Amino acid sequence: MQALLTLLWRAVTRCKLVDPQEKVHYVLFVGVWSRMVPPLTEGYFGNSVIATIVTMRAGELLEGGLAKGALEMNKVISLHSGEKIKNHYESWMRRPRLLMLPSGVAGSSYLITSSSPRFNIMGNDFGWGKPEAVRIGGGNERNSMITLFGGAEEGSIDIVVDLPYWILEALGNDAEFMDVVSN
Repeated sequence: MQALLTLLWRAVTRCKLVDPQEKVHYVLFVGVWSRMVPPLTEGYFGNSVIATIVTMRAGELLEGGLAKGALEMNKVISLHSGEKIKNHYESWMRRPRLLMLPSGVAGSSYLITSSSPRFNIMGNDFGWGKPEAVRIGGGNERNSMITLFGGAEEGSIDIVVDLPYWILEALGNDAEFMDVVSN
């Protein structure tokens, strides 16, 4: 998944023509239920996620290939140990707050991923049978948001990308991106 997200991050950064020295950010919501000590039970109903930000210079992201960006994502995700998670939630209990992007992260320099193909959304049956697809509503759309769902076919991923039209059009003309997604 980190390679897939890095592919998108690199392509969007290229299409935005970001200065190589500018910092670009990727906001990830890391599922921590299995990392907690003791871990939450299998039947836990609710979210247990921590927002984390991967930051790189645009030139480093673009010149380093998929491996460089995916490795940086992996490093940030791997930092979420049981102790760090415990400290995060204890701090939140003392001072509850809503997630706000740090200053300098807003604007054109970030992407955010929500949801995950690990959640069995397609397994929901509300009495009408198995879903054919999952879509997000307009209230969940946010510029620079990438939402991932497990697809209808076993092992597939559905991706919802909310970007301005001009970036989507540029993605369609990006040879490196299209070579990967059209094969």
